[in-house]
Amino acid sequence: CRMETCFDLERCRRTGFKVYVYPDSGEKSSENFRSILASLRSSNYYTSDPENACLFVPSYDTLDRDHLSSDYIHNLGAKISRLKYWNNGRNHIIFNLYSGTWPDYLEDLGFNLDEAILAKASFSDNYYRHGFDISFPLFGKTHPSTHGSGGFLKANYYPPRRKYLLSFKGKRHALGRHDMNSVTVISLFACCGVGIMALYRADLVQFMAVAVTAATAHSEWDYQSLLHNSTYCMVPRGRRLGSFRFLESLQAACVPVVLANGWKLPFAEVIDWSKASLAWEERLLLQVPGILRDIGDDQIMFYRQQSQFLWDKYFSSVDLIIRTTLEILRDRIYPELARPTYVWNTEPGPLFFQSTPGNPPATYPFYYDVQGNGVVDNAHVTSSRPFPPNNAYVVILWHCGKTPVPEARWRLLEIPIRVVDDHPKVMSRRFEPRSFLAPVVLSLDDDVTLNVQEIDFAFDVWRSFPDRIVGFPARSHYWNSSKSKWVYTSKWSNSYSLVLTGAAFIHSYYLRLYSEWLPDKLRHQVDETSNCEDILMNMLVSHVTRLPPIKVTQKKQYKDTSAATEQTNHGGVLSRWSDPRHFAERQTCMWNFEEWFGYMPLVSSATRFDPALYKDNVAITRKRFPKIEI
Repeated sequence: CRMETCFDLERCRRTGFKVYVYPDSGEKSSENFRSILASLRSSNYYTSDPENACLFVPSYDTLDRDHLSSDYIHNLGAKISRLKYWNNGRNHIIFNLYSGTWPDYLEDLGFNLDEAILAKASFSDNYYRHGFDISFPLFGKTHPSTHGSGGFLKANYYPPRRKYLLSFKGKRHALGRHDMNSVTVISLFACCGVGIMALYRADLVQFMAVAVTAATAHSEWDYQSLLHNSTYCMVPRGRRLGSFRFLESLQAACVPVVLANGWKLPFAEVIDWSKASLAWEERLLLQVPGILRDIGDDQIMFYRQQSQFLWDKYFSSVDLIIRTTLEILRDRIYPELARPTYVWNTEPGPLFFQSTPGNPPATYPFYYDVQGNGVVDNAHVTSSRPFPPNNAYVVILWHCGKTPVPEARWRLLEIPIRVVDDHPKVMSRRFEPRSFLAPVVLSLDDDVTLNVQEIDFAFDVWRSFPDRIVGFPARSHYWNSSKSKWVYTSKWSNSYSLVLTGAAFIHSYYLRLYSEWLPDKLRHQVDETSNCEDILMNMLVSHVTRLPPIKVTQKKQYKDTSAATEQTNHGGVLSRWSDPRHFAERQTCMWNFEEWFGYMPLVSSATRFDPALYKDNVAITRKRFPKIEI
């Protein structure tokens, strides 16, 4: 089968990429399969209407096809073939983690797939239909459904070599028997060359066998300790080609050394595993220690960093695994929108790449260096003037209830003005992606007071960091240990984690993510309160980049002079910035946004960017931005 022969591509071009999950079958299902279905139903691609679907997913649990398993469903082939839209399996996908049974553990699922796509763990090259099937990762029953924990590498320690060069711990079952009378062994190479290597595959190679009992092995060597203290982790084949140790090693930043001839590694269609692991011929196992010792520290560090990127982006939860699967299928169905290989293998990954015909990779803030394009080539703002004479203009979103000011009055300004009388007049429309916007957007509130040099300098900074929010007024958050909650604050401190979008440069890419990638419920909260859009935008950008925004210097404190005020009981005027209800709303927003992201994405920074010679005791004529000091 190929996509051209066993998949109805025309249906998908007619309906769009929509995924339909059949109603619950009433059969037993495992926790992992329930997580898969939940992820599919929460996807942006999900549809409840099968007539508008491109891809169909049966609700029968097909993960475990070992007939000795308690999760095995009998007569599955007959049940699936009776599905209303089965159509010989066309445009269907089947998920599987365990195929075959003792003693051979063949790749047979026990029923006829027909023309269905198979997303399967432990795929062999001999059975994998290239460009049609998907090599699925093997994960355990306790794998997180959503919001899994990140990689264990918390700092780039150098040199990167750990206590042990190579380690492995596992079980060897007695050959030809299916029982638990097994010998637990540890394979370990110490850095100094002193250590033990145990017999782990009797049918492949025998050497330097050291007999250890199960009790002594388990008490002497802790598996997690080995993962964290080894530079490389051996990943031999288990009963099947795949092994749980592959993802375990990846998370622990222990470079996997794969010894499983013919195993199609997870998502190998798009992931370049040569940058994060080593695949080795099983028959040449004795050469492994010598080869590993010759690998330099820089390469080890590269392997380790890439392993953390892959774990965090694709494998840390069932939800990410399913989302990655859907994106691979989408690229196949719409090859004109397919993401280049470097998008899959560099930050921030394809799940944040909103591919459309009018937005090639060169327009994304992360890929300027990869594409060899300068940031200036993609911006309609120059550093010599805040607004260039050609191809740019000021866009005013008119959210006032009154009629917009006549265009004749705007012409008095020597700057091209475009007034958008927006409807509906809700806060989230501020970040609505619009076809006429330049790649970089200077977002300004109507009460902001900035001079030309401040804007010029901020744009210069943004050109060096196009993937960040770069702006002026900042806010921060901190952890309140007594309440066990994150707290939003506007008090001045030695760090910040948000830059208010009332005066900030933002890449227009983030406007698309804000309006198309975030769920409607978050934007609805912003619209209902007319508040918090800046918090949500900052959390989104930091979630994508895992980096803080950037604050640039400002000659004056940010003040609100807008009409969003009200009379107090004493006849005074209360600005919304001084209104405790305003901050209470923002605090609630932060908690709700954090709950959806599954963690606190905001990152604190203690760095502020000032111009060179800022407030230095030199002649003012030598300073490029002297008005910033006024």
